[in-house]
Amino acid sequence: MTEIRRVCVIGAGPSGIAAGKNCIEMGLDVVIFEKNNKVGGNWVFDSKTGHSSVYENTHIISSKAWSEYEDFPMPDDFPDYPSHGQLQLYFESYSRYFGVHEMIRFNHIVTHVTRRASGDWQVEYLDSMGQAGSEIFQVLMVSNGHHWNPKYPQFEGTFSGALMHSHDFKGVTEDWRGKNVLVIGAGNSACDVAVESARIAGKVCMSMRSPQWFLPKFMFGKPSDVMGARISWLPRRLRQFATRKALHLLQGSYRNYGLPINVRPPLSHHPTINSDLLDFIRHGRVKPRPGVLRLDGDMVEFTDHSREAFDIICACTGFWTTFPFFDRDFIDFETVEKVPLYRKMMHAEYRNLYFIGLFQPLGCIWPLADYQAKLACLEVLGKYRRPADMKAAIQRELNDPHFDFEGGQRHAIQVDYHRFRNDLKAELRKAGIDIAKAPMGVKGRHKRWGRIDRAHDAVIVS
Repeated sequence: MTEIRRVCVIGAGPSGIAAGKNCIEMGLDVVIFEKNNKVGGNWVFDSKTGHSSVYENTHIISSKAWSEYEDFPMPDDFPDYPSHGQLQLYFESYSRYFGVHEMIRFNHIVTHVTRRASGDWQVEYLDSMGQAGSEIFQVLMVSNGHHWNPKYPQFEGTFSGALMHSHDFKGVTEDWRGKNVLVIGAGNSACDVAVESARIAGKVCMSMRSPQWFLPKFMFGKPSDVMGARISWLPRRLRQFATRKALHLLQGSYRNYGLPINVRPPLSHHPTINSDLLDFIRHGRVKPRPGVLRLDGDMVEFTDHSREAFDIICACTGFWTTFPFFDRDFIDFETVEKVPLYRKMMHAEYRNLYFIGLFQPLGCIWPLADYQAKLACLEVLGKYRRPADMKAAIQRELNDPHFDFEGGQRHAIQVDYHRFRNDLKAELRKAGIDIAKAPMGVKGRHKRWGRIDRAHDAVIVS
């Protein structure tokens, strides 16, 4: 089908604006609904709780070389790991440069989406004035993100102090000074919260139920994902072996830190990227603890039956993958351990429904979300043909993950960055699109950006 088709994109975060860009480039009529007043999704910092997952000092955990959109390099003066403010400016400039901004309806909340008998999508929403509206689209691209609906842990007993989720952590204030803080979790957010709070808190403990792999942001003078890309061609077991040896050389045994030894190989679960945590542990500023067993007033009992008093608990326990605008009997991925989508984007039953950015790589989402969006648009235009037996294709994909990832909802959408990139490139080649072997930021940066007018939060293209 080559006629112009009307496309709805839900969300103007990094994946949503990539979807919008590809729709525009391929001549599709696109409308993007965004509940906030800026592009960038979670990267829009807001000091109020209930909005963003970034805190005041957040920096990205994948390097700019492997995080930038491949057709829009980050400025040369951005650091290896840009801050949330720099990233939001980058997304704003990307959106304006490609004409996406004009297609976004800001401060619009999609309340309900239903599939009509015709196969079209009825999208109901509240506009910026709070007025209800409804429109019909032929194609739906879902880019609402999967780091917004906090998952709270369930423990026996109650806690009398302040209990919060990392979703609402915006930074350490004077209220934290001298307090005893327990951080639950050992992922990226947990490490950030522990390190930040340890700067002024009286005591900071970090509770983890299972062993983790902690990767530094730099290895041998290079961003760790740049180093990892250099061995991405190796068979997966050799990659895991090389990664384990490199970490042991740089960090020594985790026993020296009081951390549990990981018996599973690196890359078998989502790694934690942090260069400060291990130093803070060795300096005594963050103290590892086992899992939480129960709560009792201000006391926390751990699985080794030790007990300690805390003033603040911050649960860094992840997020549910939910779509509040879909009826649960239509699509519900909240508790599944493997999301049943082809290339993490195509539904077996609905040919005009695409999930853009619904995957968790050992790396950055946005460049690969751009690939997904390109593939979706090509199919809409009849230039790409999906597998004839989608259910079988999805099952083969689920049976052959990029690594032997641990089970559980945490790894329901886990992929390896480089192998998934190759998977998507292979699909694009079926439609006659051949993408360069490496991003521009790795091979050599071209001057897509002229300069940034920082006073006006805009980009001037030379």
